[in-house]
Amino acid sequence: MIERSPSPPLDPVAVSEDLTPLPDLKQAGNARIDFDGQLSVPLEYHEDVRTGCGGQTWPAGLVLGKHILRYHREEMRNARILELGAGGGLVGLAVALGCGSDNRLLVTDQQEMFELMDTNIRLNKVEGRAKALILNWGENLPEAVVVQRPNVILAAECVYFEPAFPLLLQTLKDLLTLNDDAVVYFCFKKRRRADMQFVKMAKKAFLVEEVFDEDRPVFQRQALFLFSFRSKAGSRKPSSCS
Repeated sequence: MIERSPSPPLDPVAVSEDLTPLPDLKQAGNARIDFDGQLSVPLEYHEDVRTGCGGQTWPAGLVLGKHILRYHREEMRNARILELGAGGGLVGLAVALGCGSDNRLLVTDQQEMFELMDTNIRLNKVEGRAKALILNWGENLPEAVVVQRPNVILAAECVYFEPAFPLLLQTLKDLLTLNDDAVVYFCFKKRRRADMQFVKMAKKAFLVEEVFDEDRPVFQRQALFLFSFRSKAGSRKPSSCS
């Protein structure tokens, strides 16, 4: 197995709370999540923060999951989906369960999250079309990602650690170079003033749009933001299926 350099430590205590408080870290256990009724059969989701703060549900994941299920089911039915910084795979697995059986899903995060991602894939019985994968931001894309050539990238709560911003941006650039017809759905909670710097960086690299959602007045009061990113190169080509 190829040795990979460790990603920067993601200690929840190190995240500033100057704008909004972090949620209390939960005890390990299972939750059933239906995204406000968007899933007829709730997602079985194991949470465990012993290997990192990504091991529990976070607000942006719930917002992004509900948004995709409400507005993008048809788009997702045959999609090749990759979830970045997935933690336990909340958003990707919600899409796999709620948007048909023909999509393919790579759930990615650091090594520390691998077992939790794999556990949640098995809990929801989607082993045949979902795979847990280690993807450290800023490194070369794994071969499985290159082969899959994802056309939908889901990223929730990936803006929390400023030194990782250039690494995350590089991975997004690599993914949109791999498939310049792909779309990134990106949701995060602003906790520090520096967090909006990532959006400024993204606007220089991609076409960035705020995404319509009827719940926006509600979640923006909680400092949650929802965007789509697309390749500038892809936008200049005639529209086609990727």
